[in-house]
Amino acid sequence: MQGGNQQQAYDRGITIFSPDGRLYQVEYAREAVKRGSASLGVRTEEGVVLAVVKRSRSPLVERSSVEKLHKADDHIGIASAGHVADARQLVDFARRQAQVNRLRYEEPIGVEALTKEITDTIQQYTQIGGARPFGVALIVGGIENGEPRLYETDPSGTPYEWQALAIGADRDDMQEYLEAHYEDGVDLEGGVELALGALAAAKDEGITTEEVDIATIDAETESFRDLTDEEVEEYIEEFDLLAEGENGEDDEDEAE
Repeated sequence: MQGGNQQQAYDRGITIFSPDGRLYQVEYAREAVKRGSASLGVRTEEGVVLAVVKRSRSPLVERSSVEKLHKADDHIGIASAGHVADARQLVDFARRQAQVNRLRYEEPIGVEALTKEITDTIQQYTQIGGARPFGVALIVGGIENGEPRLYETDPSGTPYEWQALAIGADRDDMQEYLEAHYEDGVDLEGGVELALGALAAAKDEGITTEEVDIATIDAETESFRDLTDEEVEEYIEEFDLLAEGENGEDDEDEAE
């Protein structure tokens, strides 16, 4: 019985390491990310592509109210997987840091610097008693000194830089597709094709315009842009990834 009580202490206490060196609450936060709908990023020669799957609890929910792609600054975008409210808090923090940097130094914040500001905040919540870790992972993509950069944040507060990555549900399938098809020197359109192909790889029946959002950050203009539904549909049809007979409705899930 005593052993069970000790296990519960390690399980509930965010600041307590288990005997084998694990923080269970951080691991549970990673499980929350896995329950969220997929997001992915692709770094190309011409910029960064961010793509997300948007799940809705009901066909009556306004699609525009499900936010998974965010503009952090003119040259930086963020995609999320996990709990939406947690993502919103971190995105708001990132936007404030970007504006503070412009006011203080009169220049845009670097992608790496902003990512580390975010992960520093995430990490603090793994050491504070009475709080819980953020149940979300972010993909931070943008342009720094004319070069595309792409980062992932983990619920532990660790940043990773990638050429292409997926987070959320079906990550393994999408990551396997990205690793098999990613090539150096691809342009932005090629990055969009790769992102859509990875999303489709996790769904045997294909994808629909209603469930996918895409944004690009162009290296030349250093500007974030959401693709319109018409543009996304053209890409899906051009790459022959459109699901037949699908109406775009998605499964119910608390994490997005």
